Amino acid sequence: MLLTGDHHAAEDLTQAAYAKVFVHWRKVRRTENPLAYTRTVLLNTFLSHRRPRRSAEVPAEVTPPDTGHEPDPGQRVDLLAALRTLAPVDRAVVVHRYWEDRSVAETATDLGLTEAVVRTRARRALQRLRPLVDIPERTLP
Repeated sequence: MLLTGDHHAAEDLTQAAYAKVFVHWRKVRRTENPLAYTRTVLLNTFLSHRRPRRSAEVPAEVTPPDTGHEPDPGQRVDLLAALRTLAPVDRAVVVHRYWEDRSVAETATDLGLTEAVVRTRARRALQRLRPLVDIPERTLP
């Protein structure tokens, strides 16, 4: 949801990633970490769908907002809107580093970037997000 910014697109992304993993399941189950493999497939699928050939699909109905137990639903909406302003790779870096609480090394491996690039992109993305959403200074790497 954080990568796509849209509930329906997130469901489609998840389904596409699971389909790709299912097709290659014999190979996936022999890997050292099938979860990491699946996460990489999910990210690559997301980045692939964000390239110039964009989907023209639009949800037909508006779904009611989740009634989850979140402290401030308005802050979540602001965060999702702010994340949509980032480039796909920057969004993936921020989601991996701060939402999934993954290390710089894990994020770099998953995204196929160097650790220096992950740190730089995370820092710059947070600087762009800070004016849009209340992000405390201590989140900087």
